[in-house]
Amino acid sequence: MKSLLIRLTHGLDEQDIAADELVYIKDFLAKEYITKKESVYKFNSKYRAGTLGLIQNGTAYLNVIGEYVHDIFIDDVESTKAIEGDLVIVQRLLGKRGTPSGKIVEVVGRAQTYSVAYIVVKEGRKSLVDIKTDFPIGIEISPQELNSYSEGDVFKINNQDFTIMECLGNIKDPLVDEKIVLAQFNKHDAFSDEVLELSRSFKEVDASLYPKRVDLRELPFCTIDPVTAKDFDDAICYVEETTTLYVAIADVSEYVTPFGAIDNEAIYRSFSIYLPHRSIPMLPRELSETLCSLQPHKDRLAYVFEMKLDLGTLEVSSSKVYEAIIHSQRRFNYEEIDAHFEGTLEAKNTSEELIFASIDKLRVITDALREKRLKVGYNFRSHELEMFIDEQTNIVSTTYAEETPSHALIEDCMLLANKEAAKRFKRGIFRIHEPPSQMKLQNLYQELAGIGMLIDIKRSLKETIEQMQKQAAEMGISSEVDTLIIQSQMQARYAPLNAGHFGLGFEEYTHFTSPIRRYSDLIVHRLLKAIANNDTEQGSYVLRNIESLCMSVSEKEREAATVEVEFMARKFARWANEHIDEVFKARVTATDPFFKAELHDTLQGARFLITHSMDAALFDDVKVRIDKVDIAKAKIYGSIVAIIEKD
Repeated sequence: MKSLLIRLTHGLDEQDIAADELVYIKDFLAKEYITKKESVYKFNSKYRAGTLGLIQNGTAYLNVIGEYVHDIFIDDVESTKAIEGDLVIVQRLLGKRGTPSGKIVEVVGRAQTYSVAYIVVKEGRKSLVDIKTDFPIGIEISPQELNSYSEGDVFKINNQDFTIMECLGNIKDPLVDEKIVLAQFNKHDAFSDEVLELSRSFKEVDASLYPKRVDLRELPFCTIDPVTAKDFDDAICYVEETTTLYVAIADVSEYVTPFGAIDNEAIYRSFSIYLPHRSIPMLPRELSETLCSLQPHKDRLAYVFEMKLDLGTLEVSSSKVYEAIIHSQRRFNYEEIDAHFEGTLEAKNTSEELIFASIDKLRVITDALREKRLKVGYNFRSHELEMFIDEQTNIVSTTYAEETPSHALIEDCMLLANKEAAKRFKRGIFRIHEPPSQMKLQNLYQELAGIGMLIDIKRSLKETIEQMQKQAAEMGISSEVDTLIIQSQMQARYAPLNAGHFGLGFEEYTHFTSPIRRYSDLIVHRLLKAIANNDTEQGSYVLRNIESLCMSVSEKEREAATVEVEFMARKFARWANEHIDEVFKARVTATDPFFKAELHDTLQGARFLITHSMDAALFDDVKVRIDKVDIAKAKIYGSIVAIIEKD
């Protein structure tokens, strides 16, 4: 339902209406919530759809979906029997001054289609409660059925018809954690038989069948990825003689065509999800890890940006993008390339000698590109946590991943290709990042001033932030301060029109380089191909619902990130539950509105809610005793028992 409402906000062409959505379209049209102009259905200007926020004293705000506008004030919620989190249609009350206001005309569903509940026992009675709130889930369930379940049994709930969909397991079992985080957004690993059959129908690449593609198989392409990677989206090749960088990207659009079964599933998923022990791919593994993946020593279809670099200005002097065939000569991991840079890994053959020589030349260029980029963009040092778990999915260890020269080299190659892609259209999918608001900046300045940082407002925001980062480095809290700076900013998102990328300092930017794991990139490929072929029909199809698609993909990105973060939180909670009353080193990461600390011991990254703080200040190093753990909510509660004096 949410997807339908978003599309109706922007305009939904009748040929894009799913069969199960037609009944709602007819109903909304009869009630005049929507209008039809030619073949497009769209909300009447009097109506808006959205999610009902927190209800207080019978009033609430509607969080409008499908467009970035002010929330609408609702002053009579009780008479409609709507509850927080409901999807509702609101009639705007026009002519009233002040905050936009409206009245609810219909409740059409729940914003969260699925949730997770579990069995608790209180005062000898069993009840089924929401795993996040402990509130009753609202399902009619007989005492007999309730008593047939065990305490701690966990269930996936359909919030639209308030029914139990399946039993996921028991809260005591660590293997249930993965099922919990996937169930709340209806994520799943398995693909339908139709999708799998279609994925398996493709044959290995036969170059003779693609005479129109540019044959780049003689160029020494290589891939550089994490050691655990199985899907290789991108390969690079640098030719020193012509100062030309080739960025080859898996040509997913050759296999995943619009309206097909694979495409429908890819739209639904929109992103691959990466858990510590496995991935939930956007595309079937027959494509993502095999035929589309730019595997070494195999012919592969690629969509290639060929960019001629001006080494004087460090700009792309000319570029072209085209369909090609490549043959990657080597699959490297980041550690191998870093070892080569350090002089501890030698080439094993002539092919590797050529690749290493070109990468060495390329590194000089990408280092210079980064230096130039950081004069206008930002360098935020927030570390990515890596978790390692055993067969029972219990934590073995954690560490913070550090960016190395090999990471930097690949990142700047990809940034170049993404920038060049964004220059080729005026409307499509842009990756935008708007500047932070003045209010958020003032809150940031106050918070940092509270820990003794001298906030000197410079002529530009760039200079002000760099001055804050310099002080943070001197205080040994670079990562923590960078995290606060990031939190003060707008969230990067996908948009149909360009608005620039504040963090990178780019005037235009998109995502082109990861179509195996991001649906946005696949759409960009289709759009660029339509432009190159002057295919107005394909181009108009790609752009037809681009506003709602950008909204949907942005939301799916947040869902994927939430799944990944919450899975780790559940693992940390189980670890902490085995260490009640033990004391660990941590660092205070927040003091308002809640006091929080993050584990900085032999294990790193667990987050504690602090109930007794001993007047510790933000970013103080402390010793925390684990007092209590709520496994269901994945919350760890602790007390600060000592403040560690700084050297």
